[in-house]
Amino acid sequence: MCYIISMVELIKVESVDIPVLAQLASSVWHEFWVDILSFGQIEYMVEKFQSENAIREQIKSENYTYFFIKAEGETIGYVGLSLKPDYLFLSKLYILHTYRHCGYGSEVFELIKNFTYEHNYDRIRLTVNKHNTNAIEAYLGWNFETISSVETEIGEGFIMDDYIMEYKLTIEEEKEEVEEEEENSAGSLDLNFDEED
Repeated sequence: MCYIISMVELIKVESVDIPVLAQLASSVWHEFWVDILSFGQIEYMVEKFQSENAIREQIKSENYTYFFIKAEGETIGYVGLSLKPDYLFLSKLYILHTYRHCGYGSEVFELIKNFTYEHNYDRIRLTVNKHNTNAIEAYLGWNFETISSVETEIGEGFIMDDYIMEYKLTIEEEKEEVEEEEENSAGSLDLNFDEED
């Protein structure tokens, strides 16, 4: 059952919010990955990639920006983006179980595309577990293409076995986004990634 609230917005995670983000990430990961990864690997990856310290280091040293996904003030997930030399890396996009398969992911992706334009990129890349069929199906539906695959040793004998997928932004899309941004600036709908007051 879907609980449609409203259009979503992305609220930047500030330093003071990191403990809340880490708790949210741990909760989501332990629910989401249970059918794909072992409990031991989930625990290890949460500590390595989504603990408070890991998130702080990513923001400080790896050009990461995290956002809470909000709908009418309700947190329904989170996003992690990293600025690479030639592309935007979509590192994390997680939506809470109650709100999945309701169209929120597509709305969030539109906001991510806006972020991409604002930072002068023409492509988005991500890695996705080869057994994460729901996510792969969603990405293909958003016109991502699989460009490669990679196995990454992450320590303690664990491996991430992923596809690398890429989305190329078109000139036509950019024109549409610019027009939409102009309309929004006129007061219709604010889709900017402003910091929360």
